[in-house]
Amino acid sequence: MTARAKIFAGACGFTSVVRATRVDKKHVSVKIISACNMLRKMNDDLRLLDWRRDLFCNIRDSVVYRSADKYLMHTDCPVPSAIIKVIQIELDGMVPMDVSVKFEKLSGENDGL
Repeated sequence: MTARAKIFAGACGFTSVVRATRVDKKHVSVKIISACNMLRKMNDDLRLLDWRRDLFCNIRDSVVYRSADKYLMHTDCPVPSAIIKVIQIELDGMVPMDVSVKFEKLSGENDGL
């Protein structure tokens, strides 16, 4: 099986697809399909991951975030987080539910929560 996420990144205008496939009991493979050259460069680092060691650890030790640090120029890119989530779905550690963030610019500090 394969789990997939489609990410609409926002201001950059790129839409990316991330696929995670369980290879065996310990390994998962990730493929990023995107017009963003920076994201595509991450594919080599994510080709084969030991999910127990490489992913579910401190954020700075995660292979996904180390690869993002190496290739991405924008710290606000939502794709690294989506990669972790799609791997969790592929490993049956999370149900496939959408995540959403809505941004607004308010005119004053009393505009509500």
